[in-house]
Amino acid sequence: MRDVPSQPLLAPTPPVSLGVPAAPESRLLRALEAALDPLILVLSLWLLVWWFEGAMSTPWLVTSVLAFALAYPGRPRLRLPARRVVASTLVDWCWIAGLLLVAGFATNQLQELSRSVVLHWLWFAPASQLLAHWALRRGARHLVRLEGPPMKAVVVGLNEQGASLAERLDAERDTGIDLLGYFDDRTDSRHHSAGRYTYLGRLADIAAFVKRNRVQLIYLSLPMASQPRIKELLDALKDTTASVYFVPDMFVTDLIQGRTDQVCGMPVISVCDTPFRGPAGLLKRGSDIVLSILILLLVSPLLLGVAIAVKLSSPGPVIFRQRRYGLDGEEIVVYKFRSMRVVEDGESIRQASRNDERVTPIGGFLRRTSMDELPQFVNVLQGRMSIVGPRPHAVAHNEFYRSLIKSYMVRHKVKPGVTGWAQVNGFRGETDSLEKMEGRIRYDLDYLRNWSLRLDLYIIFRTIKLVFRDSAAY
Repeated sequence: MRDVPSQPLLAPTPPVSLGVPAAPESRLLRALEAALDPLILVLSLWLLVWWFEGAMSTPWLVTSVLAFALAYPGRPRLRLPARRVVASTLVDWCWIAGLLLVAGFATNQLQELSRSVVLHWLWFAPASQLLAHWALRRGARHLVRLEGPPMKAVVVGLNEQGASLAERLDAERDTGIDLLGYFDDRTDSRHHSAGRYTYLGRLADIAAFVKRNRVQLIYLSLPMASQPRIKELLDALKDTTASVYFVPDMFVTDLIQGRTDQVCGMPVISVCDTPFRGPAGLLKRGSDIVLSILILLLVSPLLLGVAIAVKLSSPGPVIFRQRRYGLDGEEIVVYKFRSMRVVEDGESIRQASRNDERVTPIGGFLRRTSMDELPQFVNVLQGRMSIVGPRPHAVAHNEFYRSLIKSYMVRHKVKPGVTGWAQVNGFRGETDSLEKMEGRIRYDLDYLRNWSLRLDLYIIFRTIKLVFRDSAAY
């Protein structure tokens, strides 16, 4: 293993805080986004039923109720890039349509439904959704105005997280929030670097300013060391009707599943946790079992053929077993079809590289198509791995990188995956530099922060598409 020079590690993530949304928005927009997709699915179905049949029957009403229940609440997509809106809408619709078709087939109700309506609904529903999201995006600012004048807000303390919040409030024009400026007791050059944000005074001036200008929102961005000042300020603000949100500096960190909780009645705040607690964990494990069984049944002839090809192509075992780190950093044994002439599992392991002389002819094909990973679905059934999650690294690589990359071991708060968010975003294959490994870890942590079953399905679809055209694996 080569030495890696010291250099800046992961780029700092934007400050995240509890108690205030990263991009505040109006209650009207939140309600519309929650109801938009379910309503569009139902309305598009009713329109097709009226067009083809002229009347609404009981099976169609039942289908409408099921579609609404599966789609509600709709995902917020107002601030997503256009490509992600299209991708997430299609993935969600495939999931909902698939469930409805399976339920209809299992209950023999599918045969009672018009085939023309069903087939046209498969394309008309997502097209209508995309059109509705486009219309909502174009009309968002006008809808916010229907709620009345924007709410007046101030930020108290223009430190790192306070400045970040001010920038977001200023950038998002459809939040229904008007940032008046900030308060701060410091009189150094920080005020000159505040740019377009108006300095409104010191902390002692806040209560009077709030009452005089009818401020509705106050965001406290003060250091935790300022507890006495915070208490005094809160006491002074009790004489106002403003809503107060706390943005403490303890959250200027890489939050993983940050949320509030209780332990024996005592409130606590999660800073770094797994997303798979309670029902989410059952959902994740259940989907892993069902999908891995289906995949193994579908590819069982392929598994047999690959095993024979590996055995005949070169001497050595068919299945390559290697120690990796799994959930909570515990060692697990991961299965792969052997693709090299060597079976390395020691303290120093060299990653496969382009034109690697250790890779067998059949092994090169297996690695390019990811067929060498197929035995890992057995690992999924065993509970050692998940279908989607951070890719497991060899123990030797883990021990090398954990001391070089901040938050490296946090990726082990979930089971490793056969495929992952990093792999479908360009970090598949050899990580021959510290920068590449840092990029992989950034995506792994992003997966932990934003996990959902929809994201898992999206990654699976992206992986299927990727294996047919990716040249990074060798």
